[in-house]
Amino acid sequence: MAFLPLRPVPLPDATTRRNARWLGEIEDRLDDPSVDRNDLCRTVLSGLYVPRLAGENPDDLDPTSRILLDQLDPRNVALEPEYYRETDVERYARVKPLLWMWEMFDRSPAGENVPLGIGFRRLLAERVFRRCGHNFKAFPYVRVSFGYNLEVGDDVVIHRHVLLDDRGGIRLGNGVSVSDFANIYSHTHDIVDGREVYTPETVVEDGVRITYHATILAGLTVRKDSMVGAQAVLTRDTDPRWVYVGIPARPMKEKPADALAARPPARPDPLAADDVVADDEAGEG
Repeated sequence: MAFLPLRPVPLPDATTRRNARWLGEIEDRLDDPSVDRNDLCRTVLSGLYVPRLAGENPDDLDPTSRILLDQLDPRNVALEPEYYRETDVERYARVKPLLWMWEMFDRSPAGENVPLGIGFRRLLAERVFRRCGHNFKAFPYVRVSFGYNLEVGDDVVIHRHVLLDDRGGIRLGNGVSVSDFANIYSHTHDIVDGREVYTPETVVEDGVRITYHATILAGLTVRKDSMVGAQAVLTRDTDPRWVYVGIPARPMKEKPADALAARPPARPDPLAADDVVADDEAGEG
């Protein structure tokens, strides 16, 4: 098996400068306490989707165009967590415009541009999550329920179409990697009356890998350096360094401690927030 660290992919200098300027302007506005985040969301999304309509009087538009513009302003949108009884309305109102901007950015042509998208989601995550560590990376179509109940360590990567249901709280440790289409839950329902909801915190410790299409049920602890295999459904806590597979997931193999200690040294990360060194695994599925 070959050791294949990520390689840099340079974009044209002019493109890189435009991307940096755009992200910097959004970051400056987010850090301005006088800025209305709903207005900022509407401005950013209007520019990405329908710049020709951004300055138009809505009353002069046809009904379909008006409906489209309405969706670019989070004040015209109701999202699922807003219906939950335990939602902290004030806290959610502050993060909702950023979550909506994140989701709608991913659906735009810009959302598939890897360096631009990672930078954009990173600056939003730092202002949405309860804690966001250094060098966070999220790929397109990651869904977050509340955001403010999510704690993320350093060098965490979340791949495409991952659901982070932080209704009861999720903690992701340093170096966690979550692969495409995985689901991590922190709420569950009573088997008799679905209106009875339990919201235990779910913890994923340092160095854990959750692989493709795996599901982590609410309230579990996935312990350090363990791994949940593809399509597995985890229904109990893991032991450190063990690989769990199947439905329900069961321990299959232990990672040798000496092999973990002998892993190749970290290399420069081409998708890092700056010129840091991070584990190559943090950029892979």
